[in-house]
Amino acid sequence: MNELKQQLDINNERYRVIVSVKEDYLDGKLSLAEGNRILKEKLGTCTPDEFAFAEQSLKGVYQDEEILDRMDDLLDLFDGVLVRTNNVYPKNHPLWVYVEEINAVEKVAIEADELLKQDKFIKNPWLGVFDNLAQWRIHLSRKQNQLYPMLEEHGFDRPTRIMWTFDDGVRDAISTSYALLREDKLSEFIASMPETLEKLRDLNAKELEVLYPTAVKVLSDEEFVRMSASDHEIGYAIISAPPVYVVEGVNDDDVTANGCGAIGGEGTAGTGHVSNAFLQDLAGLLSKYVGPINGGAPAKDQVLDVATGKLTLEQINLLFRHLPVDLSYVDENELVAFYSDTPHRIFPRSANVIGREVKNCHPAKSVHVVEEIIEKFRSGEQSQAEFWINKPGLFIYVLYTAVRDEKGKFRGVLEMMQDCTHIRELTGSQTLLT
Repeated sequence: MNELKQQLDINNERYRVIVSVKEDYLDGKLSLAEGNRILKEKLGTCTPDEFAFAEQSLKGVYQDEEILDRMDDLLDLFDGVLVRTNNVYPKNHPLWVYVEEINAVEKVAIEADELLKQDKFIKNPWLGVFDNLAQWRIHLSRKQNQLYPMLEEHGFDRPTRIMWTFDDGVRDAISTSYALLREDKLSEFIASMPETLEKLRDLNAKELEVLYPTAVKVLSDEEFVRMSASDHEIGYAIISAPPVYVVEGVNDDDVTANGCGAIGGEGTAGTGHVSNAFLQDLAGLLSKYVGPINGGAPAKDQVLDVATGKLTLEQINLLFRHLPVDLSYVDENELVAFYSDTPHRIFPRSANVIGREVKNCHPAKSVHVVEEIIEKFRSGEQSQAEFWINKPGLFIYVLYTAVRDEKGKFRGVLEMMQDCTHIRELTGSQTLLT
């Protein structure tokens, strides 16, 4: 925390005032008006990173749920104090892209506002609105898989966990309204839309006012460059995909070339940035069992004695990419160590999750399930846990398996995920090639 404080150049006295007023307000010792008066008197103004750092510092004093429920109150407490930033970033910068998406979705929200004012309900314009709103999950997913992990590496884990819960609220609100529209439950749909739009705009305001201004101070150019290359793996909401962000001297010769190789198109099996990183990680793991490979450097054509056969690193990489299932591996320290980079992946993944605590890869409402699975696997009480998601036109099967070594020692968790929609539709027998 001290290192982060120095990085953000947080003034100790101002920091103590912010935390003290926040705590006293949350404890009911200060009214909203009195707290706001003290902040204006002692601070004048407060930057978004100061606000976010103080929120992180409340960790241990208040549960995430308490902060979550009072977040709007805390923002009201800082009304007229919290500096509103202009959110101007270099073109194609990952934060610039987020702002572009927010500007685009606001136009969609305005279109929805106008439709709500009309006396007659016409379905087709609303379907057009939701063609765009349904994409917003991509915006949220990029944050969760890209921006949040990098902030957490710098010690900012609480604000991201709280923000993730707001993300889920927006995603669920859009999904609920869209379902009502498709099912022609028109009165319920119309009644749901004001709250859906309010949640969307509220989250966007939090991103613009706190998240992005903090991120630009915490993260380096190198991290944003790396983020940009992997952002393309997940995709973009409403807007067209921008070029990879380039910083002179950082990625103009290296990351740009590798990044384009990795993102040249969905399903590309080339040797781009993500694949190279995967090969290096895999080589490191294999070298523990078969010895150094080419003096420690991975070689795609180096033949390895695996458990039952001989394979090169390139072949292993190709096999993982072509599996009809998605695999993820969390080690015994509860860190994400691997995922299979399949072009048909059901849920997006980013290389930034590697080395990240698995509990930080899930929304707050499902973290307890993840922790329970690991606890039961670690104790030996269970060795498998299965789940399935059944929606109209979609059936996803998820199987968690405890990974144990020859002596039965717990070594982690393997997650297998498969879209079984087609399999469940099969009938009879097919024994001839079609």
